Amino acid sequence: MPRADENPVIAALKTTGRYKQPLGDGKHDMTCPWVHEHTGQVDQGTAYFEPSESYPLGGFKCLHGHCADRRVSALHGFFEISKIEAKHKPMILVQPGELPRICDAAENELAKTFRHYQRGGIIVTITTDPGTRETAVKSLSLPSLTRALAGLAVWQRYDKRSEEWVVCDPPEKHARVLHDATVYPHLPVLNGIARQPYLRPDGSLMTDAGYDTATGMFGVFNAQQFNVPAVPTRQQAEHALAEFSELLSEFAFKTEYDKAAALAAILTAVVRPSLPQAPMFHVKAPSIASGKSYLCELFTAFATPQKGTPHAFPADDEECRKLLLAELLTAPAVVEFDNLTGDLIPHKSLCTTLTSEFISGRILGQSKTAEVGTRALFLSSGNNVEPVRDMTRRTLTITLDPACETPAARNFNHQPVAEVRANRGHYVSLALTVVRGWIIAGRPKTACKTIASYADWSDYCRQSLLWLGQADPAACIFEAMNDDPDKELLGDFLQAWFEKFGKTPALVKDVINAAQARGIQFDYANEALLETITDIAGDRDGINRKRLGWWIKRHAGRVVNGKRLVQDKSITANAAKWKVESVLSV
Repeated sequence: MPRADENPVIAALKTTGRYKQPLGDGKHDMTCPWVHEHTGQVDQGTAYFEPSESYPLGGFKCLHGHCADRRVSALHGFFEISKIEAKHKPMILVQPGELPRICDAAENELAKTFRHYQRGGIIVTITTDPGTRETAVKSLSLPSLTRALAGLAVWQRYDKRSEEWVVCDPPEKHARVLHDATVYPHLPVLNGIARQPYLRPDGSLMTDAGYDTATGMFGVFNAQQFNVPAVPTRQQAEHALAEFSELLSEFAFKTEYDKAAALAAILTAVVRPSLPQAPMFHVKAPSIASGKSYLCELFTAFATPQKGTPHAFPADDEECRKLLLAELLTAPAVVEFDNLTGDLIPHKSLCTTLTSEFISGRILGQSKTAEVGTRALFLSSGNNVEPVRDMTRRTLTITLDPACETPAARNFNHQPVAEVRANRGHYVSLALTVVRGWIIAGRPKTACKTIASYADWSDYCRQSLLWLGQADPAACIFEAMNDDPDKELLGDFLQAWFEKFGKTPALVKDVINAAQARGIQFDYANEALLETITDIAGDRDGINRKRLGWWIKRHAGRVVNGKRLVQDKSITANAAKWKVESVLSV
């Protein structure tokens, strides 16, 4: 049963001519029903408070001495309003055989609050940590959901003894069915949290906080702190870029492309809630105290008003998958891996996260599988470590090189992180001005190499910088792909294979035998081939045939220096035969 359109107490006050005006925050100025008892019958100093979590029946306060002992129950009695009516809540009747209808009604009431949402197939709410003031998405446990349902409606069951409907708590069975459901037709979808004004799909700027039904985003920011021109000109965009570029003036970037990548990271931090995918940013340097972590702090300050909480890089894919799912469930602004001691290796779950809008996995401690959005800024840093293999095309590497013996001894004139945190609204507005300026200019495109999976990011965070005359921030991706050690090893392997076998198909064991064969002088006749397969699959017992076969299968079809490995389909055998072919002949 839906609740009354108007609070019954307020309706009664209006009907009897005792209502004066709203005072805000659920308070209402009114004429006291017992005004005739006041000294001099003074008609002031009386208020009614609407029901809340702390005061479920509402409140009544009259400052006159004659009403000192009167509470809200007296007001209810005066107007003949029952306790259930006074709560001004919908009523849910628990009846046998009506479980689907009851759960549907409960979900409907959750949806009306706009404090509860569905995210990845689970019910969530938005919380703010009282200590850090960090806003995050939190999944509702069964007890939390039961408590929420109890506060949203008056639940009643039929008592056979008294032959009356009596108030009860939400039944656990009904709460559990709702909690474990796979589909929620009424709850609004929460795609993420925006900590600053954000771009809608049409390029317009959403400056209102709260939930946006068009994008499924929830804005947690004070719109008055941000000032982005409605129609930014190129000159305004240039001035904005010049101002926030000054924040990078004391970082020792190795090349202009590294600085451009840092500018792109700032833009990405600001517009990440609007991008379905975005690459990772990795900051590397040849020695400690070069400013890697500090630069990541600066990027984080643009993404969120809170400080970052870096993680250690996961040791394996299973650990990585669990960490990413747990983090992304909360809709963080930033996911950072700090102080890497080894290369940025391509864990499957991390690669998927960086190129997909959603990832799915089983929630720890629950039997449900959740699908969550990946709209977070991914950062990493380390000394002399870099992305390898599949991470090269998913990561922009920013290289810092102080070119001095003791980087920690350098003196600096500015504290850019402190500056941004102190005036974040201004600096974020500058970044948004650059992106919006490019959009207003008609989205001009500068000719450049495309990056698979990152079309929207390339438009907002790459093309906008190229439009203003900056170097290509993505140049490092193509450089890393060319310098990939895995690619170099595959190129050496293809060349050594081709020199020995040409285009003739061969078994893996034939390749190993040929590599280990000795000539007349007992030297290795195919030394180049032996060196490459030893690098690929060598162990203390020699060449591991299974490992080599797996490596060949994983790299089949990849073109390096005009050659690639393909399986020979013309020969039917228990073991696969492989051959090297030139792409020019395909």
